[in-house]
Amino acid sequence: MFQLRKLQSKDVCVMNDDRSLLPGMLRKFDRIRREMVLRQIQDRGIRQPQVLRAMETVPRHLFVPPEFIARAYEDEPLPIGDGQTISQPFMVAAMADALSLSGDERVLEIGAGSGYQAAVLSLITGEVTAVERNSALACAARERLAALGFANVRIEEADGSLGWLPGAPYDAILVSAGAPAVPPPLVNQMAENGRLVIPVGDSEQQKLIRIVKRQGRTTQESLYACRFVPLRGSFGWRDDSPELTRG
Repeated sequence: MFQLRKLQSKDVCVMNDDRSLLPGMLRKFDRIRREMVLRQIQDRGIRQPQVLRAMETVPRHLFVPPEFIARAYEDEPLPIGDGQTISQPFMVAAMADALSLSGDERVLEIGAGSGYQAAVLSLITGEVTAVERNSALACAARERLAALGFANVRIEEADGSLGWLPGAPYDAILVSAGAPAVPPPLVNQMAENGRLVIPVGDSEQQKLIRIVKRQGRTTQESLYACRFVPLRGSFGWRDDSPELTRG
């Protein structure tokens, strides 16, 4: 069973850590986290026990900036710096649920951000590789996850729209940013019977879709309306795209 590590003075890049929180506040966070799982996630139809346990275990308040710690368990995404966000708790759970993980898969996440989604996935499956384009966020996520004891997660700094070929093929791929179209490299890196969950649409509104590969062919279904920060890169939104620069 996973045991969250107590942070030591040498640990760095952790947005908030338990050393700065009083015992009463920690107990309050535990209670609020349980309520979050019940009201924001379970009551909305997420039923997989392993997903619910992971959401109840991972301390979301350690993955947000200090100024947002009081809002860590609210039903909303929150800024984490450089124009990026930590996803709404329900969406984190819903995307993990849509991957239908059984516990021993190799999972690729695109858009690691602060590392929260990767931490949740790491408690559900065997191995997680998370790719982050932003070097500062990648560094912080890598050190934060290591400090907290999430040993089966690797953070790679790269263009996530290209996937991560060294670890391919993947049983499941999750994209935590909105793409204008499904990046072909991600489909190519899916294993047989693999699942890809990705938000696709314009820069303001997307549909969360699930793609399944069987016998070399893919099928697609739409799951939820959603809104994510843009997936930037060779097969995502370009930095000079009019959709991103307008206004």
